[in-house]
Formats: sequence, C-alpha cells, structure tokens
Amino acid sequence: MPSQNPEPEQSPDPKTLKDPEPKQPSEEPPNQEPKVEGEGEEEEEEEGECGFCLFMKAGGCKESFVGWENCIREAEENKEDIVKKCFEATSALKKCMEAHADYYEPILRAEKKAEEQAIIELEKEKEEEGLGAQEDSKDLLNKSDG
Repeated sequence: MPSQNPEPEQSPDPKTLKDPEPKQPSEEPPNQEPKVEGEGEEEEEEEGECGFCLFMKAGGCKESFVGWENCIREAEENKEDIVKKCFEATSALKKCMEAHADYYEPILRAEKKAEEQAIIELEKEKEEEGLGAQEDSKDLLNKSDG
C-alpha cells in the first residue's frame, strides 16, 4: 500500500525558477550592509535632502515649497537678489503654511519668534543711533560755545 503524505507537495517558488542560482555575497557592492526598514534614514538625509526639506514636503505645501526651493536655487545660480526674485514664491509658501497651520505650526512659531527678535534688534540699533546722534549734537553745541 502506498503511504500517503498528509502534506500536499508544494509547487516550486516562481522566483527560483527565474533565478535558479542564489545571489552570492560577492555580487553585492563592498561595504554595503543590507538595509533594515527604518534604518539608514539619516544616511539618506545626509546624501539627499535635509530634515527641514523632508518636513516641508511631507505637509500640504509640498508644491509651494518645491517652487520656492527652485526659485532660491535659480537666484543663487544666477547671482540674483533672492528677496526680489522669490517674493511671490515666498508669499505663496507662507500663505499655504498658514492655511495648513496645524502641520506647519512649529515652523510658523519659530518664524514669528525670529521676526520678534529682529524687531527688538532694530529698535536697539535705532535707540543707539538716536543716543549717538544726541551726543553728537551736544558735542557740536559745546564746541560752538567754546
């Protein structure tokens, strides 16, 4: 009596039929480790895009950001005034970010803080210039008295 095998015979794996020889480690480029999911993201970041760029593109303003990025790159390459050339692209990006404030809030907050700090610095400079101008006036008055 033939003995019956309780497990059905498995059909050959289609991958092995197409590529019967398994890849040898020597076929891989030297010093390359197999990538594990989630691993190597920092490497990709260093070689590719910065974390800020990845963050900006992951939100709802990817198109606006890419347009802004391209404008900046073009202006730098052509040695143009970035502020003048990219004013519209910058405005469009800012409006988009404000429309998607739930995602871009950390960037908007940092930008607001930087603006506030710049205003404080400008006011300090004006005060110092004002004080300097007052002292200059006093000096002129004192010299004319003498």
